[in-house]
Amino acid sequence: MAASFYDYDLVVIGSGPAGQRAAIQGAKLDKKVAIIEKTTVVGGVSVNLGTIPSKTLREAVLDLSGFRSREFYGASYRVKENITIQDLLVRTNQVIAHEIDIARHQLLRNHVQLIAAAASFVDEHTLMLELIDGSTSRTITAANIVIATGTETTRDKHVPFDGKRIFTSDDILHLDQLPRTLAVVGAGVIGCEYASIMAALGVRVTLIDARHQLLSFIDQEISAELCHHLREARVTLRLGETVKSLEIVKTETGDRVRLSLDSGKTIITEKALYSVGRTGATSKLNLASAGITPDERGRLPVDANFRTSVPHIYAVGDVIGFPALASTSMEQGRLAACHAFGVKAKSVPELFPYGIYSVPEISMVGKNEEELTKAGVAYEIGKARYKEIARGQIVGDVTGLLKLIFHSETHKLLGVHIIGEGASELIHIGQAVLSFGGTVDYFVNTVFNYPTLAECYKVAAFDGVNRLGMYHEEAIEADEVEVEAEAAD
Repeated sequence: MAASFYDYDLVVIGSGPAGQRAAIQGAKLDKKVAIIEKTTVVGGVSVNLGTIPSKTLREAVLDLSGFRSREFYGASYRVKENITIQDLLVRTNQVIAHEIDIARHQLLRNHVQLIAAAASFVDEHTLMLELIDGSTSRTITAANIVIATGTETTRDKHVPFDGKRIFTSDDILHLDQLPRTLAVVGAGVIGCEYASIMAALGVRVTLIDARHQLLSFIDQEISAELCHHLREARVTLRLGETVKSLEIVKTETGDRVRLSLDSGKTIITEKALYSVGRTGATSKLNLASAGITPDERGRLPVDANFRTSVPHIYAVGDVIGFPALASTSMEQGRLAACHAFGVKAKSVPELFPYGIYSVPEISMVGKNEEELTKAGVAYEIGKARYKEIARGQIVGDVTGLLKLIFHSETHKLLGVHIIGEGASELIHIGQAVLSFGGTVDYFVNTVFNYPTLAECYKVAAFDGVNRLGMYHEEAIEADEVEVEAEAAD
């Protein structure tokens, strides 16, 4: 059927980062676009429950707790003595409201039609819309469809969730009070972020995970640094442990959560955050009618152009799985819309940066040591500690670390790994050099503002080339050339 016979050139299901970018890109190509959102506000999980709230909550915790100033004023220093969940939500709710308004404005000014409805497939080109205002449902047709429905927290049916004592990350903004003790089940990105944030508030946290390494996809040295910082914050790590059951029990001091581990250990805590992953939000889309089959976790397999098994139906964002980052989701949305309308567009997925907003912050781009060792690549590393940098002393972070990985023969930069203040901002310097195939010598020869944390790149570069025992020889040769030139004059 020709595109002119459809109601829309492009319909996007879901208004999170991936959906927004796909819809706006389609509109920029002068296509008729609609975006379907099942709630009354746009932004999806990212703005309303996930990325924006958690990162804003983190900043509020670091500010109110005085965490960043404790290097100067002592471990007992606090900006506010008794911090409540309401104190944290003042900032969080304000940022959420602003981001919702911005997202809505961007869609409307690009003439993207917003439809508040729950969508499901009738066939591969037709969607049934159950409008949330209660009016009569209707169908629409589209030449191309992008599924950007995101994910939902995975909820084990055997866990007695009540949203107060035993809860998921989606429930955090609705807690009535902060706990004194907290167990976090699952040490993925979300689990590590919330465990460290709560620990910065002084909450006694127990972090439990069946895996023996935190965040196994990151560089092992950075993972070990995170473990060290968590233990310094009095977090108890129960790695290699699995939870057999969670239950709410009555005690003399009130209701508590009892976690029984398969090892026989028992943990009693005020509250428990269950964070064992997320499931693709696809169960209500009636995908079978479109000829699409999700995997066992509701995620949708796609090809290199983000097409599902049905060529004109695309899937982007968290619903397709790893890396499930807002930044990568936006790019996927753009690329999918471009491909749908035959517009050439490219990206460099292997150089997408990763940001983990734990305390301390972690960010990385490129390869890590384990990947290069497995591939048999000859590499060297260079490291800089924040305590060596004047800016590190000024901001009170003397534990941060920036690590460069580069080819030991060509000096080509292969990876950058950072843990510490501003890691997710600093990483983009390394990302740019990687993108242009630069070498570690770039950092040696570049002048950075002083004092800045960016100086870590220069210090790490010197450390790396000095490990090779080559930089000194090159400097001597350069000096000899200058001497010879002066003699000739």
